[in-house]
Order: sequence, then structure tokens, then C-alpha cells
Amino acid sequence: MFGGGGMNPRKMKQMMKQMGIDVEELDAERVVIETADGDDLVFDGAQVTKMDAQGQETYQIVGSPDAVADAGAGGATAVEGDEADDPALDDADDADDGDDGIPEEDVKLVAQQAGVSKEAAREALEAANGEPARAIADLQ
Repeated sequence: MFGGGGMNPRKMKQMMKQMGIDVEELDAERVVIETADGDDLVFDGAQVTKMDAQGQETYQIVGSPDAVADAGAGGATAVEGDEADDPALDDADDADDGDDGIPEEDVKLVAQQAGVSKEAAREALEAANGEPARAIADLQ
């Protein structure tokens, strides 16, 4: 609409203000998107922008989800609370790990997102030092 590729950001803000569009950067630490299928997306440290255009609010999230959590019984997500300090949860996580220490849910996530077998997903996770996002990127 504007050809904003080379436009001065200050001039862009002026034009948006004249059109009744307010833009605000939010200082968000964590964003959680709860999906209907229970695979919730968790963004830590994402850049969040709120745009208000004639009373209609729009939020933009820039970043990649750091984790995908399955909703547990009772609707609680696996990312709620501070699980890192809960030894009972540490034991439960170990049960899901294969011989290589990679959680089964990470293997399923990579396999689903990259459209590969679980074996290929596990190999990619091993090569990516257990980082699901990097493993998915490497497979695509």
C-alpha cells in the first residue's frame, strides 16, 4: 500500500497516526497459544506488537515457539507452573526419554512438523543436540 521498504520509520508512524492506527510494542515475557487439539504453542521472549485500528485490536507475535505442550487432564498445560523445580516431574520426564535422553514428545513433534518417520526425527534431534526447532529446520 505504501511501498514501505525505503520509508523512514518516523514518517510511517506519522502516516499511521493520521489514519487512526496506533501501534504499541508490548514487553511480553511469554506468550501461550492454547489450541483446540491441545498442542499449545509457547513463545518465550517473542516480540509482541499491538495495533489498534479504529477500535479493532490486532496482536502480532514475532518469534518461534520454544515448546509445544500437550494439555493435561483438567485442561492444565504442561508449561504452567515452574516444573524445573519439581522433582516428581523430573522422574516422569525420564520415563519418556529413549536411550539417548531425547523426550518422546520432542520426537513426535519433529516427526509431525517435518513430515518424517520417528526414526528420522530422532536422528535429526540427536544431530541438533536435542533442539526440536533446529532439527525441524534441518529436515526441511
